[in-house]
Amino acid sequence: MSSKSYLSTATARAALASLLLSAACESDKSQNRAEDNNSPSVASHSPVDDAVGVPRNALVSVAFSKAMDPSTLTASTLTLTQATAAVAGAVSYSDGIANFTPANDLLANSVYTATVTTAAKSLDDHALAENYVWTFTTGSVVDAVAPTVVSVNPTNLSPAVVVNRSITVSFSEAMNATTVNVSSFTVSGPGNTSVAGTVSHLGPHATFNPNANLARDTVFTANITTSVQDMAGNALASNYVWSFTTGANLSMGPDPVLLGRAGDFVILAKSGVDTVPDSAVVGNVGVSPIDSTAVTGFSLTMHASNEYSTSDQVTGQVYAADYASPTSSNLTTAISNMETAFTDAAGRPTPDETNLGAGEIGGLTLVPGLYKWGTGLSIATDVTLHGGPNDVWIFQISEDITQANGTHVTLSGGALPKNIFWQAFGQVMIGTGAQFQGILLCQTSIVLGTGASVNGRLLAQTAVTLNQNAVTQPSL
Repeated sequence: MSSKSYLSTATARAALASLLLSAACESDKSQNRAEDNNSPSVASHSPVDDAVGVPRNALVSVAFSKAMDPSTLTASTLTLTQATAAVAGAVSYSDGIANFTPANDLLANSVYTATVTTAAKSLDDHALAENYVWTFTTGSVVDAVAPTVVSVNPTNLSPAVVVNRSITVSFSEAMNATTVNVSSFTVSGPGNTSVAGTVSHLGPHATFNPNANLARDTVFTANITTSVQDMAGNALASNYVWSFTTGANLSMGPDPVLLGRAGDFVILAKSGVDTVPDSAVVGNVGVSPIDSTAVTGFSLTMHASNEYSTSDQVTGQVYAADYASPTSSNLTTAISNMETAFTDAAGRPTPDETNLGAGEIGGLTLVPGLYKWGTGLSIATDVTLHGGPNDVWIFQISEDITQANGTHVTLSGGALPKNIFWQAFGQVMIGTGAQFQGILLCQTSIVLGTGASVNGRLLAQTAVTLNQNAVTQPSL
């Protein structure tokens, strides 16, 4: 794991790394502010509402739900104030993103209010239903450290890559979306032939979406240029170039959800991880912003570096926000990436199935795809997910997930847990002796009954509770 050493606190790093998280992850207010289907709304913004420790040279960015009229996005319609004083700055707009760039660094440790007014209109001449307002607090630092590429998919020199998947990159922090585009993120092949496509962006992740399937059995080269910048205007230090070779296979289902640094953990939580001994956890465990006192039941032993602990119940390391640098900053990035992944999974459009089984999927066999429920999800009897090793499932659940005692989530046809994403706004309850597979992205808590097992990841925005469980990270 890596970090930016200039950030001395987890809260400062959180503000930087959480830029451009969706409003669905922080609140539902953007959805409530649209009085009709034609009015544009604020889909996401950075810094997020109530963020603290925001770098003094960060810009303010707003993503809209539909294409906007650039002439209506000015320093009068996207404003920034400190107390009653207006902040001087310039507004730019590109591809659905408006940026307010302050003329000077913001004051340290000060509360700022950002506003998008109803004078902002979409291209079809519809205005915001009402002013959109949020606040954030600066820290004392100025971000002067260049972003880096953390991971790419497909990975460098990957063979037999499926021909109908997107190409993705994860950065060390949230990026300025207006700088990540088809000029700065390119794919070519065979040779120097450019691949036509579009580029999408969410927080620290960028995706190149080819307009058509890639050619089979062909070497492709992807390139991220130094034109990409973070939210403070720092550019990538050098071009990042990698290559991969396609095979002949197609994959089914949506693109996988990008986990970023959250993928470094088998269990990651914001308010604590508790176990009734003995559990058996394979992979790293992390908590932030809560400290190590919230990791209970593991009998932790601090490593000599003070950067992590070990436990007889964990094949891996245990990290907490109060451990020595760079752990705190790394965890803050991971938590931000977890929240971004939740937002990504929750925001995928056009489900293949809606409210399948009225929320009860026990006894069903589910093929790859995007599934959505406006209620909770119940697994009262065994359920089977059938597909190949490159296929993907995303489950969007508006309330709780409840798996009955002794039931199984069974995979067949070569399906892999790493490609199964369960996104839940409510609590997840895995029953006694049940067997679960896939990556859980939960906005509240995850509770495992006695003797339950999980092949996947438990990523919770509150707490994770274990009771003599086996939790194993999925193979890559």
